[in-house]
Amino acid sequence: MNSATRSANALFRPDLLAKYGANGPRYTSYPPAPQFRDDFAPADYVRAARDPGASASALSLYVHIPFCDTACFYCGCNRIATGNHRRARPYLDQLKREMRLQAALFDPARPVTQLHWGGGTPTFLSDDETAELMAATREHFTLAADADAEFSIEIDPRTVTPATLVHLRTIGFNRLSLGVQDFDPAVQRAINRLQPLDMTASLLAAARATGFHSVSVDLIYGLPHQTVASFGRTLDTIVELAPDRLSVFGYAHLPQLFKMQRRIDAAALPPPDARVALLGLAIDVLTAAGYVYIGMDHFARPSDALVHAQRNGTLQRNFQGYSTRADADLIGIGASSIGKVGDVYAQNEKALPAYGAALDAGRLPIARGVRLSVDDRLRRDVIMQIMCNAVLPYAPLEAAYGIRFAERFARELDALRPFERDGLLTIGADRLTIHPAGRLVVRNVAMAFDATLAGAPAARYSQTV
Repeated sequence: MNSATRSANALFRPDLLAKYGANGPRYTSYPPAPQFRDDFAPADYVRAARDPGASASALSLYVHIPFCDTACFYCGCNRIATGNHRRARPYLDQLKREMRLQAALFDPARPVTQLHWGGGTPTFLSDDETAELMAATREHFTLAADADAEFSIEIDPRTVTPATLVHLRTIGFNRLSLGVQDFDPAVQRAINRLQPLDMTASLLAAARATGFHSVSVDLIYGLPHQTVASFGRTLDTIVELAPDRLSVFGYAHLPQLFKMQRRIDAAALPPPDARVALLGLAIDVLTAAGYVYIGMDHFARPSDALVHAQRNGTLQRNFQGYSTRADADLIGIGASSIGKVGDVYAQNEKALPAYGAALDAGRLPIARGVRLSVDDRLRRDVIMQIMCNAVLPYAPLEAAYGIRFAERFARELDALRPFERDGLLTIGADRLTIHPAGRLVVRNVAMAFDATLAGAPAARYSQTV
């Protein structure tokens, strides 16, 4: 094997990660959410939802629960830290009103094959409240059978007991996502998230005993006081716990956007070279343990549905990261939620007063969004193919859009020549192929096709590595 081949087959290339380090979108949508417009017409969303041509496709639901008992300093989510659980009651009633408005727009024959509750901490709701919300979901939408569906919920191990897991499984959830971030006590103190190992381990064991189909764990690299040695201990522990999926996110320190991050001592954050080393360690440890590298920050066991979806071309990205149903329209429910229906993205009001006021007036709480042009749809297809499958055949796009790919994207392909010279990808006559090492900078590759980045402030996006 010559050096060029070894370079193409290598997964971790720290020299090139440093070279291509930049700030850019995570491409959970295209155009990226910062490009959504405040003057968006909600009527465009209604039109897309009522399109009879979409009646055969499945639906995905995302429900946002913004409340948390305590605030984690690293968090950039739309959340409200409060110990007052009575605040959930009015919000629950609002969610049910929005569900009714949303369901009226869609053919009831369209099955919901994916459901995800995120936040915040969805289990901020009591067991009675989660049962009530799931019953309302079943009242307004047709939920697919358990064997054919992915119904997931994010949980905070600090606030959930094994009995709660039994309840969640009983009302219909079959997948769990557990926040861990790091097991090191010094790191946990710095991010205000004290979470003993035995707390997490016991819940993972309980989830398996309760019959959940899959359990995912979130880790974060680049947190204050993390070292290669300390993060290595966290990774070794995770391998022993053996979750089905892992998300290993790079911490995005954006205190100018997220007030709570100002509580983090920037001087304690790992420097760029150490941050890259943490990522490399995660890749080495997890792939050695048998996990398949899906892309960006996602890993899964070979038997997991994410791996199968990537192999059969149905993997997609949405606002929950990588997902398995490429044909599903996404309905966002709750404050700040984002939906993707046909050629439209729509985001709800972020603030609870504005969200509730819209529902009190009997209208959808949509605050901003975008209707895609033909060029937007083309670029979205290109970017999502790159992000999900690491190979971009030109012929399907040429047939769908009536273009000659090499001519239409000559400038973009030329911008990728340095990546090709570094062995990260190959620009072929009929396809663009991203090599293993290139998948770590896949966001940078996708950015070459992003027409919205010119003049966009880089500070609104996280680091690509």
